[in-house]
Amino acid sequence: MSYTVNASILLTDRPVNERPQAVADAGFTRAEFWWPFQTPTPSDAEIEDFVGALDGAGVQLTGLNFYAGDMPGGERGVLSQESRSEEFRANIDPVLKIARATGCKAFNALYGNRVDGENPAAQDRLAVENLRRAADAVAAVDGVVLVEPVSGTDAYPLKTAADALAVIAKVDRDNVKLLADFYHLAANGDDVARVVEDHAAEFGHIQIADHPGRNEPGTGDLPLEQWITRSEELGYQGVIGLEYKASQEDPFAWLPRERRS
Repeated sequence: MSYTVNASILLTDRPVNERPQAVADAGFTRAEFWWPFQTPTPSDAEIEDFVGALDGAGVQLTGLNFYAGDMPGGERGVLSQESRSEEFRANIDPVLKIARATGCKAFNALYGNRVDGENPAAQDRLAVENLRRAADAVAAVDGVVLVEPVSGTDAYPLKTAADALAVIAKVDRDNVKLLADFYHLAANGDDVARVVEDHAAEFGHIQIADHPGRNEPGTGDLPLEQWITRSEELGYQGVIGLEYKASQEDPFAWLPRERRS
């Protein structure tokens, strides 16, 4: 198994551009981030500083979220929202700049919460349109757009693997794939073992946290290593994203250092 540290949920006691070095200091060589800027269209200087922090630490960027709005405030994407759609579209070019500078090829496009007063079917049509737009754009860098079921937010409509796969089928692009976050799927009551058996070879990415709590592996009751091993047996060849909340001083104590790089 190869691991990548989600440095937007971990190592948050440091500024964003100091986290790649913290990832390296912990013995890892890969990192992924949610959108690391305040706006969907950061300046070239801001992008250069972020890329420089990765280069300086010798850390490969393996995954990046498209702009998803105010995540701490409860937003979970803007691509399905008529009033925010232009923000998502404007974000595509900065994502491509980072992709070309880093070699990153996986891009998580959070779907967006339902908006009171808006027609859900209209939101879904807009989402498909914007996902196609994103997929066509990142194809230029051999990139993949990821669609993720999410827990903890009632207004977010994609809760199971089946929900996300139905959207992916409508988008109808070979480079749009399921992000299988085992924590979110389990928290939403999905049959994760069945999802692995049926779809592991098609996963675009795997992320993990234990449940309950969304903390380090071993703090809950999910058979994470079993699911990962079975996914790899069935054809998954990607890295495993460590996307959990630290509950102890060393959030990586569960993983021997020789297994981190």
